[in-house]
Order: sequence, then structure tokens, then C-alpha cells
Amino acid sequence: MPTPLDVPSDLLVDRLSKFLKENVGEVAPPTWALTAKTGSHRERPPSSPDWWYVRCASLLRKLYLHGPVGIARLKVEYGGRLRRGTHIEHSRTAGGSAIREPLQQLQKAGFVAVEAKKGRKITAEGISLLNRMTAEILKSAKRAEAH
Repeated sequence: MPTPLDVPSDLLVDRLSKFLKENVGEVAPPTWALTAKTGSHRERPPSSPDWWYVRCASLLRKLYLHGPVGIARLKVEYGGRLRRGTHIEHSRTAGGSAIREPLQQLQKAGFVAVEAKKGRKITAEGISLLNRMTAEILKSAKRAEAH
């Protein structure tokens, strides 16, 4: 059975974000998602209108790879450098609501569960979804090679 480690992450996240947008009703961007920045290190909000679904797909992939993960560690993962002009750059963590709320929506959809004192982990339904998407990507790649 192929796993998400067997395919490039950008292909998996793209395919998974399209699936979440079209098929999962619990996952939808809130009203503030189009105007809010994703962290203090960003100058502007995301330019893509579908960034919410990409973030949800990326979070699912990270939970699959790194096991139970807390919000604080995910904030560091999605953080970046704060540009301060001529001063030395400093690292900043990402905004918490741009991580917490997608995880809550994925939890309502049944793909994520909370493990006590360890953070959030991916459920069996989430694992099967990621494995199924990985298999589809590999099948389409084999078909492309055959032609």
C-alpha cells in the first residue's frame, strides 16, 4: 500500500485540497480567511482564494508524517522570518487561528482526533484518505508514463 512518503508533497497537497473543497462540507473557510494574514511575519493575506483548503491538506499530511502534534509545534512549522528592513531578521511563529480552526474543521469531518496531552493525531479515516489519494497519484503517474 503506498503512503504519502511515496509521492511528492505538492502533488498530494494539491489533490487533497481539491478533494476537501469539493467533497467535505465541514471544511470551509470562515469569513475572516480572505482578509487575515497567517502570521505576524507576513505582510499581506494569502493571495490564493483556496488557501484554506491547501492549509487543511497540508495539516493532514503533517499529522500523518509526524504523529500527534500540538498547536505550538505547528505554529513553529508554519512560521517564518520577520523582515525588519536593515535590522537582523527574527523568526516568528504563525498565527494560531489559521492552524487551530482548520484542525477543528478536520476534527468535525472525522479526519483528526485529539490525543490527551500529546496534541492532535490523524484518525484511521484520515489515514485511508491520504493512502487513497497517494494511490490515485501513483496510478495517474503510471498512466502518463505508459503513453
